[in-house]
Amino acid sequence: MTRPGSAVLRETGAAPGGYGGLVSRAMAYAADAFLVVLLSGATGMVLVMIASVAGVDAREIRDLVVSPYLLGLPSVMAIYCASFWLLAGRTPGMAVLGLRVVRADGRPVRWPAALVRGVLLAYFPVGALWLIVDRRRQAVHDKVAGTVVVRVPG
Repeated sequence: MTRPGSAVLRETGAAPGGYGGLVSRAMAYAADAFLVVLLSGATGMVLVMIASVAGVDAREIRDLVVSPYLLGLPSVMAIYCASFWLLAGRTPGMAVLGLRVVRADGRPVRWPAALVRGVLLAYFPVGALWLIVDRRRQAVHDKVAGTVVVRVPG
């Protein structure tokens, strides 16, 4: 099943609703990052409570939770984004702003592209600034994964 407008994207190379810009994409990313931090923080708090009930010292809890949390947060963000791109073509933040990720030919994103795109976006977010100078508003992670972000009318 093809999505409305995907044939137009394949034939003309232009998105019917236009390509997602810097501001809308940054706002969507910020909303998704907030959700990931909130859920990861809640999970961390539950683990801290369990550890404190088990009698673990506060310093040990800090060492057990803070480092993995900070190091693992980009991985959680990458998995979060890739999963939503695969299942729905967009993350919750993108859905609120009317954006969708599709392959450059307009078809839905497949798992290798979603995973590569998610990892690059999570670990190299400054690469998103490339969309400012690209005519199709593709960031570095879009170029590598062969995707574009389009506005979805309605």
